[in-house]
Amino acid sequence: MITIIGTGHVFDLTQQLLDIFDKEQPEIVCVELDKQRYDALVLKQANPQEYKNQEKNVPIIYKLLSKFQEGMAKQYGVTAGSEMITAINYAQAHQLPVLFIDMNAQLMFSNMLKKMTIREKLKLMLSGFGGFFISKKRVDEELKNFEQNFDTYIEQIGTKFPTIKKVLIDERNFYIAQEFIKASERYTKIIAVVGDGHIPGLSKLLTDKKIDFKTIRLSEIKDKKTSDQDLSSASFSIEYKQL
Repeated sequence: MITIIGTGHVFDLTQQLLDIFDKEQPEIVCVELDKQRYDALVLKQANPQEYKNQEKNVPIIYKLLSKFQEGMAKQYGVTAGSEMITAINYAQAHQLPVLFIDMNAQLMFSNMLKKMTIREKLKLMLSGFGGFFISKKRVDEELKNFEQNFDTYIEQIGTKFPTIKKVLIDERNFYIAQEFIKASERYTKIIAVVGDGHIPGLSKLLTDKKIDFKTIRLSEIKDKKTSDQDLSSASFSIEYKQL
C-alpha cells in the first residue's frame, strides 16, 4: 500500500505529517525532491552564504519561482520545503530508508526553457514578478478555489503555459508514478509526501497500473488539530535509496 500525502510547500504541516507517519508505520519514506534539491535545502540551513553563491548558477525563472515560494512560506512562518525536511527527519529518526522520487530539477528546468516559446517565457516572468505582491489571504483564497476546481486550474495552466504543464506536471507525474511502481516491488508499506497538485494525475496513473494506494489531500490536514508529540528530535544518517 502506498499512502500519498498531498502538501503545500508554504504551509506548516510538521505535526500533521508526524501524526500520519506514526499511524501508518511505513517501511520507506518517499519525498518529492531530487538528491540535488535536498542537498540545497540542507546547505541553505547550514550555510546560507554558500547557498546564495551556488544559487547564482540556476536559471532566472527557477529563481523567480523559488523566491515567490520562499516569500509565501515566510508569511506562514515556515521555510519553503519544510514538509519534505520533516519527512526526511522522521525517516532518519526511525532508521527508515528515504527515496527521492522527483526528476532532477536543474535538468528539468533547462529542458523546459529550451522547449518554451518566447511568449510563454515572458508570461511566466511577468507572473513571477506579480507573485511577489500576493498576500497570504489571497493565497488562502486561491488554494480553496484550487481544491474545488482542480480540473479548471489545470486546464488554465495548459492553455497559458502548455510547456510548463507538460514538463512540470505531466512528465513529473509519470516519472514519480514509475518510482512508486518500482518501490512497491520491494516494500509493502510506503509513505510519500508530494505537492497536492500531483495527486489527481498520480492517482490516474497508479489506478491504470493497478497499484494499491490511498491519498490524503492537503485540504484534509491543513487545519487539522494535531497531537503535542514531537518525534523529530532524534537524528541518524540518511540512507539514500536509488531503486
